[in-house]
Amino acid sequence: MQLLNAFTVDVEDYYQVSAFEKHVPRDQWDQWESRVVANTRRILALLDRRQVKGTFFVLGWVAQRHPRLVREIQAQGHEIGSHGYWHRLIYEHSPGDFRDDLRRSRDVLEDVAGVPVTAHRAASFSITARSLWALEILVEEGFSVDSSIFPIHHDRYGIPDAEPRLHRLATPAGPLWEFPPSVARIAHMNLPVSGGGYFRLYPLFWTRYCLGRINRRGRQPFIFYIHPWEIDPDQPRVAGPSRLTRFRHYVSLGQTERKLDRLLARFRFGRVSDVVAAQASRPLLPEGAIP
Repeated sequence: MQLLNAFTVDVEDYYQVSAFEKHVPRDQWDQWESRVVANTRRILALLDRRQVKGTFFVLGWVAQRHPRLVREIQAQGHEIGSHGYWHRLIYEHSPGDFRDDLRRSRDVLEDVAGVPVTAHRAASFSITARSLWALEILVEEGFSVDSSIFPIHHDRYGIPDAEPRLHRLATPAGPLWEFPPSVARIAHMNLPVSGGGYFRLYPLFWTRYCLGRINRRGRQPFIFYIHPWEIDPDQPRVAGPSRLTRFRHYVSLGQTERKLDRLLARFRFGRVSDVVAAQASRPLLPEGAIP
């Protein structure tokens, strides 16, 4: 039987991405056309056709304004996780501010969905070497799984030498499963292959090859992520970002939904909690310690 891999969605709107925060201040979010509900429902319909359940890391701000969407996600058998409330980079928080934001997002999500929320993904994978303190706070606040440490070089996120496989960390507050966005080891470097802009940029055959390599060679599950706005080529354009930022955000939006459908047909996917449960009985790496 194929390994079970995690399918995840970061539920945020197109104007809430970190790369646009200088151009769309948070106090102006309500002034922008919201497209997150329609786009998330398109992903839900696609998952339903492919009979896939996943984990939806929902921004607290979105959940508070669109509670019906969160209930729809949960009612269709998907897992609800936290993506924070304000989509702020964790290393720009103080520990106290991060705890407040985390609690606010968790409380909104649990109130709306009526289920415990124990999975977390930081905005823009922003648990880096500067913000490893966030892992202890996650455990203290009742979270058991995190997916925020990207083992790559990037100008906004990443810990290049971080453990790339699903593993359990030891924090002063207790254990925490870390499920890093997946990478393929190519020519002595970690190549990001787990979704988002990388999925839009790479040819589909290359993504499928790299993800399949993780399953076959390492006998390890991978985790895949997508945003609702990535299947929306008609989204309003944000003025002001650099050429590189515009390229990263808008590249190949018109092809994403078709590619995603074909990817779903190729691999076996489930919720993050399902993958952790499946792996918990297998020999894993020894627990790591937070420096």
